[in-house]
Amino acid sequence: MIIFPAIDLKDGQCVRLKLGEMSQATVFNDNPAAQARLFQEQGFEYLHIVDLNGAFAGKPVNGPAVEAILAAIKIPVQLGGGIRDLATIETWLAKGIRRVILGTVAVRDPNLVRDACRKFPGRIAVGIDARGGKVAVEGWAETSELSAIEMAQRFEGAGVAAIIYTDIDRDGVLKGLNLPATAQLASATSIPVIASGGLAGLDDIKALLRAENAKLEGAIAGRALYDGRLVPADALALIKAARAATLG
Repeated sequence: MIIFPAIDLKDGQCVRLKLGEMSQATVFNDNPAAQARLFQEQGFEYLHIVDLNGAFAGKPVNGPAVEAILAAIKIPVQLGGGIRDLATIETWLAKGIRRVILGTVAVRDPNLVRDACRKFPGRIAVGIDARGGKVAVEGWAETSELSAIEMAQRFEGAGVAAIIYTDIDRDGVLKGLNLPATAQLASATSIPVIASGGLAGLDDIKALLRAENAKLEGAIAGRALYDGRLVPADALALIKAARAATLG
């Protein structure tokens, strides 16, 4: 189980949105590199970054902030937002991103995802952002007719490294992860699934560690970390104990 602290970038700053609305952005840190260093020092093993402006623009916008983060930390980073073609994928991987997350383009052009997986094995993740069970695209501004499970199964056997499943109706509002829907998705595909949207505190970590959620690779934590509802040391100690029990 991996907890991915999230850095959502808007206009070069770390923000958290409420229900995916850009107008509902709260700035938590105007120095993303310093925030990334703090997460590394707290003991987190993997960082999750979203270029929010890029998701709406369809191309990278917060590149300088991402590059500053990469220069500041040693832990691996996954990045999504505005990555819509092979050239952009290649550029980010060459700069040191461990894996890129394809969202809108995975709906619009699934063949590009398959091509990317062949060219960059193990380094392509798919972001499935759902509202009411249906996949949303273009920075969550549009909802498609595709279900989350249908989309996941579209990439079965393609070599996708992970699926990041976000319940938009819970994002940024601290209602708790939608683990039943996430576990259902994980059961419908062999691709590792990461839960996102709504992680509110230590109870969510405990729930993630239950046997029925064993197929999940981890979860993304955002607002709960920034406002202190989730204490990193407590969360990471629970995960460490669970790992030790499994190995023991």
